[in-house]
Amino acid sequence: MVSKCANPECSTPFRYFHQGKLFRLETRIGPDRRRALGTEDDAKKSMHRLEFFWLCDDCAAKMTLVAEKGVGVSVRPHLSATATAA
Repeated sequence: MVSKCANPECSTPFRYFHQGKLFRLETRIGPDRRRALGTEDDAKKSMHRLEFFWLCDDCAAKMTLVAEKGVGVSVRPHLSATATAA
């Protein structure tokens, strides 16, 4: 459930879908976590799931979210924002 902006440095609460930007990202659960959730037979494969994240208007204007294997979901500056700052 989305409750606040995905930017850890922002505490803006989620209230409306028409504000900010909603992201649907596929994340992967590794074998260790999968073993805790199911049977040993299921633990050999990674499990994919869809998760929703939200950035408030202010953060969405200058940032985006990326999902990286082994790292998870993180907030990154927009490429256009870093190019204009250089």
